[in-house]
Amino acid sequence: MPWIKGRKQLLHMGTTQGRRARVAVAVVDTFVWQALASVIIPGFTINRVCAASLLVLGKTTKWPLPVRKWTTTVIGLSTIPFIITPIDRSVDFLLDSSLRKVYNEGKKHD
Repeated sequence: MPWIKGRKQLLHMGTTQGRRARVAVAVVDTFVWQALASVIIPGFTINRVCAASLLVLGKTTKWPLPVRKWTTTVIGLSTIPFIITPIDRSVDFLLDSSLRKVYNEGKKHD
């Protein structure tokens, strides 16, 4: 949660100059990372896997549509454990290469 990251940053900084800016950076970084790694990219990936599997099942089987849809759902859900780590690492790389350079962080936040 972005606000937890901000509160954590706030507690560790004491009364230094630029404290609000660093807290804002931590919150924005966490929000962007969570949006990409937990919502946008996994949602798109699972959607495309489901669409492809429904298409393939439709062309290769004679199963009724409800069975194909349930099979597609199972396939989509079973991709989750395999896509988590690559997506997380890709988002870290993306942010390290772009947004984090803008605010001179260049490293992952804990």
